[in-house]
Amino acid sequence: MSTFNRSIPLLAFCVCGLVMSGPASAEIKMGVVNFQKLLEDAPQTKTAMQALENEFAPRRRELLTLQNDLKARDEKLQKEGAGMSEADRAKAEKTLRDQQREFSRKAGEFQDDASTRRNEEIGKVQRYLVTEIQGYANAQGFDLVQAGDLAGRGTRTQDSRDFD
Repeated sequence: MSTFNRSIPLLAFCVCGLVMSGPASAEIKMGVVNFQKLLEDAPQTKTAMQALENEFAPRRRELLTLQNDLKARDEKLQKEGAGMSEADRAKAEKTLRDQQREFSRKAGEFQDDASTRRNEEIGKVQRYLVTEIQGYANAQGFDLVQAGDLAGRGTRTQDSRDFD
């Protein structure tokens, strides 16, 4: 077999390698998004937090009023407790403890409800931001968009407002 015939498979292999390496050596357009900062600075986040504040303000005021009332009753019991009969003082202490338990229960429910609603609203904003980032990346021809703060690893950083 001639040397030419033996080198045809080798030549074909090299040509395939060159053809296949063309797309692999193309530049990749990559973007990095500091998602935490974007989430913190987004006007949608601020709007959602203000709406939550307005939604929970009446309950917060009610709890503060109840807390102040309990504090005043406790101070009154401390001052007047020495002059009360044993039965009256025990009854007043029991009533105060029951009211403090009720306050603790209401405060816990308030915290749970506020936390649940906050998580719901933050989730909505996160989903919106992810959709917007994906849309922007597709429109600008990005091949890869990575979430994270890599500003310290590169030599050039660019604020998201600079992409216009």
